[in-house]
Amino acid sequence: MTRLSPETTVTAIAADLPGAAELFRRKGINFCCGGNIALSEAATRAGLLPDALLADLQALADAAGRNAPEQTPALIDHILSRYHETHRAELEWLIPLAQKVERVHGDHEDAPLGLTEALIALNDDLDSHMQKEEQVLFPLMLQGGNPMIVHPIAQMRHEHDDTARLLAGVEHAAHGLRLPEGACGSWTALYTGLRKFSEDLVTHMHLENNVLFAQFEPAHA
Repeated sequence: MTRLSPETTVTAIAADLPGAAELFRRKGINFCCGGNIALSEAATRAGLLPDALLADLQALADAAGRNAPEQTPALIDHILSRYHETHRAELEWLIPLAQKVERVHGDHEDAPLGLTEALIALNDDLDSHMQKEEQVLFPLMLQGGNPMIVHPIAQMRHEHDDTARLLAGVEHAAHGLRLPEGACGSWTALYTGLRKFSEDLVTHMHLENNVLFAQFEPAHA
């Protein structure tokens, strides 16, 4: 996991720590297009004490993954059912809903123009990534792994970085998921669904990077 410190960038924390994005939204901290700044600077700009913000984030880090199964087979089953299947099901309705909102409200100053395109790019990336895990990496893990497994794991970690960048693009297109006053039901449902999807995806990648993959990699000093 990204090491938490006052100098860690807001973008890196939001992409890696479950719950951080929602915390930043509540605190008025921009973590997509304006997030490439140190946490301490972001806190100061938002009128917050850096140490207090860091403590809130540390509490999230301490809780992350606490409810996930520890044994590899059970953890893989959890990831497949709770995240892989859920992501696919949610994107199936989020993409057409985004198309509808862009079409109906395209002339609104806060319209999420480009959101559909960003979601389609994320969907394509994510589906390809999950298929590689389902067809190659997870079966290797269930067989006990082998010394060469570190290479597909490294590739999956790299792809997680790509996915995080695409997710930030979705957040940017949706203006930080801030609903305009008087937003219709469809717009509200879209942003509510995207907020849940985004948090799920960050949690999913965190579990793989910091819990599952770590079981098959050499211990770091």
